[in-house]
Amino acid sequence: MIDLIVELSRYVFIILIAMYTFLCFSVLRKKDQEAINHGWKVQILIIFLIHLLAFGIIFIQSWQTEILIFYLLQVFLLQAVLVFTRLIYPQINRLVLNNMCFLLAVGFVILTRLNFDKAVRQFQIAAGALLLSLVVPVLIRKCAFLQRIPWLYGIAGLLLLLAVTFVGEEDSGANLSLVLGDFSFQPTEVVKLTFVFFVAARLAGSTEFKDVVLTTVLAALHVLVLVFSTDLGGALLFFVTYLVMLYVATKKKLYFLSGLGAGVAAAFVGYQLFYHVRVRVLAWTDPFSVIENEGYQIAQSLFAIGTGGWLGMGLGQGMPNKIPVVEEDFVFSAISEEMGGIFAICLILICMSCFIMFINIAMQIKKSFYKYTALGFGTLYGFQVFLTIGGAIRFIPSTGVTLPLVSYGGSSIVSSVIMFAIIQGMYLLKEDEELEIEKERERAARQRAKARKAKKAEAEEKQSGTGRTGAGQQKRRKAEREQHKPKQGRREEKP
Repeated sequence: MIDLIVELSRYVFIILIAMYTFLCFSVLRKKDQEAINHGWKVQILIIFLIHLLAFGIIFIQSWQTEILIFYLLQVFLLQAVLVFTRLIYPQINRLVLNNMCFLLAVGFVILTRLNFDKAVRQFQIAAGALLLSLVVPVLIRKCAFLQRIPWLYGIAGLLLLLAVTFVGEEDSGANLSLVLGDFSFQPTEVVKLTFVFFVAARLAGSTEFKDVVLTTVLAALHVLVLVFSTDLGGALLFFVTYLVMLYVATKKKLYFLSGLGAGVAAAFVGYQLFYHVRVRVLAWTDPFSVIENEGYQIAQSLFAIGTGGWLGMGLGQGMPNKIPVVEEDFVFSAISEEMGGIFAICLILICMSCFIMFINIAMQIKKSFYKYTALGFGTLYGFQVFLTIGGAIRFIPSTGVTLPLVSYGGSSIVSSVIMFAIIQGMYLLKEDEELEIEKERERAARQRAKARKAKKAEAEEKQSGTGRTGAGQQKRRKAEREQHKPKQGRREEKP
């Protein structure tokens, strides 16, 4: 019976996520607000159906009460996020909100399947991050001083990276984490946020050559510190994000081409200097020749994706735990193996819809600082998804970057949730700008109408005054004629 349910679920999962993915793009083309709202409601229903079906399968495979309680807590959290976010911010971007909840739900499902303890830890951190995220949009909306402190962002971020370089804990050949007692976090995830704010504030202030040089120097220091920490995935993220923001702000191809050249040169130097990098390149170029050592991780990832096929093995039926650090770097491979290639492709498309919405918001904002900030976060998110999935499918060398909102990682989940909340704040600013423009148009229309009315009244008054003046002149002329008229009757009375 369990096998039958799992078998049927493979098709149900694909149908549901295909419907959700279709709605992600179809609502962007609709103009009817009622139809759009209906699409949002259907998406929410699909999220909870996929979540229910997945946890139902996990529960009947283990019959552990903890699974059932954990499921109910997740339902409460997701429902609370959807309700309270829309209650506090009625104009919120519903697609970004729904996609965030969908990706969180998929992450909770796959992590529960892979490692229950890590899933619980992820849930706890996500709950705290989601609670914090409720105040982020209003801060973005109201705090105008955010664009006036670029050097605070830049220096604070650089100091955090230096701290992890010198006293950080090594993980997979890179210094990534700071450990404080039982608590550890990855400063790189926090610095992603400060880095984008720094670059956006500087470029919004000035794009003159000397200012661009100063901004580039501090941005390059961020990248170099990450390189010497051997966190090359993070360094690549920062580099590409800065290059895109710089090009959009200045519109100078020379800067972009120079940056690309510097990036290629840095990649070559990094390959020569760091054994960690050479190992990953070797595993990427020919993983099966070194399958016992360097190529084991990527080889197992490819085996998992190939085994899953288009429809997947079924939730709980694969062997994704054979992939080292599958919960973090290779969670996409686990999803592909058990949920199927079609499900995985739809997941990529959902991430793409997030990226498109981020960029769309950036292009519609008028104020430069907020435009560049939204653009930076859109680039950061899109490129991070590319690095994670590209590494899992052997399109590029593995970089150790997580899949936002899905992969395991406390620091990653916090920064990703906050990033989505910041984007929501940018969307609210865009709505405020559009509302202000509409009000300005209405004021201008009222002023024009008032001016026309005054002009018409003046013309009528002038015309009326002219008429009265003409009648008076006629009366005066008539009186004068009467005075000069001969008095014939009096002459006849004389003898």
